[in-house]
Amino acid sequence: MMSLKSKRELVETVRPRYLKASKPEKQKILDEFICATGYHRKYAIRVLKNQKQVQNHLKRKTKTYKPVYAGEVVQVLEQIWEIYGQICSKRLQPFLPEALRTLERCQEIELSKDTKDLLLKISSASMDRCLRPVRVQPRQGLSTTKPGSLLKQQIAVRTFTAWSDEQPGFMEIDLVAHCGSTTEGQYLNTLTCTDVCTGWTDVTGLLHRSQETVCHALHLMRQRSPFPLLGMDSDNGS
Repeated sequence: MMSLKSKRELVETVRPRYLKASKPEKQKILDEFICATGYHRKYAIRVLKNQKQVQNHLKRKTKTYKPVYAGEVVQVLEQIWEIYGQICSKRLQPFLPEALRTLERCQEIELSKDTKDLLLKISSASMDRCLRPVRVQPRQGLSTTKPGSLLKQQIAVRTFTAWSDEQPGFMEIDLVAHCGSTTEGQYLNTLTCTDVCTGWTDVTGLLHRSQETVCHALHLMRQRSPFPLLGMDSDNGS
């Protein structure tokens, strides 16, 4: 595709020849001009005949846009993004109004009216642009899960009913190791239990990864849960 500068130079070269040419010659010149510029035929004729229109079109200044989201808006957005676990913009944007109300009520953030108005109307695409400088490629975590003695296909799980995303009580559970960069030595683990429907999460710290401590943590989770446990899904560890 030709640049504006190239089109301007081409028009200045072709137009005098086009205006002096006969009708058959004009058709040929016009065909070559359209092929080079990509203009519509009627518009190309107007451009070659009207010098004023050429100047208005080819000397048009490129529009510059002042960034709408900058300064305090970006700083607060980064803070909220960190608080909510660095989730993607498409998930953060829909409940940002509720997040702002909650964080203000808990005195976690203080917002001016202008900043709050801008955050309430920001799109997920604009969020991505604002957060691009602070996003880093996440490092792959270490896994402490060892394959169990039974194949996952041989474990009778959920044969009577499917998970219900609309009903509280179906839990996803997992052990998270706080071991830093190595799994050697002793370190703290947490049993994390999350309800699929509501997102309600229960976390219990474990000093040892044994059957006894995990079962005890699950018993405590069931006592603290605001709804009865209907189903539980875990990884295939030993």
